[in-house]
Amino acid sequence: MSFTTPPPLGDDQALAVVAPSRPAEATKLWIGRERLSALGVETRVFPTADPDREEPASPAARAADVEDAFADPEIGAVMAYTGGDDQIRVLRHLDGDALAANPTRFFGYSDNDNLRLFLWNRGIVSYGLGIHPDLVCDPELHPYTERHLRRALFEDSLGAVEPADEWTDDWFDFETGEARAWRENPGPTTWVGPDADPEDPVRGRVWGGSFGIVKWHLQAGRYLPDPERLDEAVLALETSEDVPPPREVGYTLRAMGERGLLERFDGVLVGRPRTNAPTLEWDPDPNEYPAELERVVTREVERYASDAAVGFGYDFGHTDPSFPLPIGAVATLDPTDGALRFGPD
Repeated sequence: MSFTTPPPLGDDQALAVVAPSRPAEATKLWIGRERLSALGVETRVFPTADPDREEPASPAARAADVEDAFADPEIGAVMAYTGGDDQIRVLRHLDGDALAANPTRFFGYSDNDNLRLFLWNRGIVSYGLGIHPDLVCDPELHPYTERHLRRALFEDSLGAVEPADEWTDDWFDFETGEARAWRENPGPTTWVGPDADPEDPVRGRVWGGSFGIVKWHLQAGRYLPDPERLDEAVLALETSEDVPPPREVGYTLRAMGERGLLERFDGVLVGRPRTNAPTLEWDPDPNEYPAELERVVTREVERYASDAAVGFGYDFGHTDPSFPLPIGAVATLDPTDGALRFGPD
């Protein structure tokens, strides 16, 4: 099956703000719309993202909102307000044929990776980033995020993605609005399997997203693609603000290996992990967690896909700043230096 990258946002089109997960908060929605307006993007708020809504709409209503946005010719892009924890319940209500008949650029990640993996099965490329937190944290939109969002909105493909100069693991305080502390970004690191050519670039379509959502799909088994479609693909994973113990990531990759899935990927992209979140029930060491995560990922990939290459520490997912990871796009990973490019096909 072929893949479609929906066309860029047109000059006469608006971006639809939807809430396939949690409803919008008025102030944050306003900030996000103002920052999109500064990029020259007109926005329209669809019913599920109405800030007067106190509870999420029903799964069927959330699905209908997405379908309506895709079908509207005046809408050239659709962006989720934020994530959540139950979007998998929305998928059974989606009309995949209707979405495929009106491919539109969708933006979202975290819980919205449920919808993005659904779109993957229909051959539609989709992008990361959402209104909250990506466009509303910090006194100004980070230049790195802005630059890559512009590409994702207005260009045919994301192209080469350079590492951000800086990053932060701090949680933004909306009450004080104070700027966060930033630190130097060391850039990506790579690991090459013993049966791989260390100088041979890896090229394949991206499948994956937030670790928790990938795990849900493996557990549910309802929305997984035909395994043959994952041949020569690239697995993308990032651990989100849940910060799962590395052993849990290893167990899931091991299960993918025993299921005959992990061996089908030629490469793996791992987003830089967050280690700080107010809701954490454990206290990960920010100096040890990334190294332990790298250790368990390389261990399982070496066991089941020894001819693959893995790149660690990329600026996508629940890290700041970030680029909008395009699930379904063709990624090229250079294992010699971790250089990463998306598209063209």
